[in-house]
Amino acid sequence: MPFTHTPLTQKLSTFVRLTPEEHARLSELQTAPFHVEKGRQLLHQGEQDHAAYILHAGWGCCFKILQDGGRQVITFPVPGDCIGLRSILLRTSDHSFSAITDAIVSRIEVPAMLRVFTDFPRVGSAILWSTSRDEAITVEHLASIGRRTAIERTAHLFLELCERLQIVGLASPTEFECPLNQYELADALGLSAIHINRVLRELREINLMTFQDHNVIFQDREGLKALAGYEEIEGTLPWPSN
Repeated sequence: MPFTHTPLTQKLSTFVRLTPEEHARLSELQTAPFHVEKGRQLLHQGEQDHAAYILHAGWGCCFKILQDGGRQVITFPVPGDCIGLRSILLRTSDHSFSAITDAIVSRIEVPAMLRVFTDFPRVGSAILWSTSRDEAITVEHLASIGRRTAIERTAHLFLELCERLQIVGLASPTEFECPLNQYELADALGLSAIHINRVLRELREINLMTFQDHNVIFQDREGLKALAGYEEIEGTLPWPSN
């Protein structure tokens, strides 16, 4: 059957060269996409019998709500990302997900995902490899909040977002659109919105990057990487195409 090029297939193709049959199976997995309005929550922390989702378009936010009502953003899913994939193997969802912008997603039920791993192990391994890469990014977030300065963690986040968007063709090495506001950045970086504003001004004044009108521009990407201590996360599967 014909296959459809999507951000997910483009992302997974960076890990393994997909065959036409594998492309077709991924297309089947992404059937019945539907629109999600900005602000709608699809996953709820503590929810049972939940599903995973593939994000085709738009941006999202994965987060945990603490006992005092505070919110810690875990990551910002972008097109090509699988949302809640880890949680479908658990009894309850360990985080929540909502759409930051209008978005398009496909719902994945557990049996369908398990069939991919059984019938197309290379695709399953590529998904695991991609998920492992995402987990490595989460580790970097933990290091940022625990040890990096405010300007270092902010620079690191924008470099990470750019790299992730480049994989699916939504960024150049020096520029990308970013719908995040200062409150969302603050919840991700463990800072106040006022502090975020000061850090962004400092990054602009030292001619490393600007963030204005939802557009990020790196004036000096290498300088920004040096400031953040940023190392690109690489990964490929050692398998040729069938």
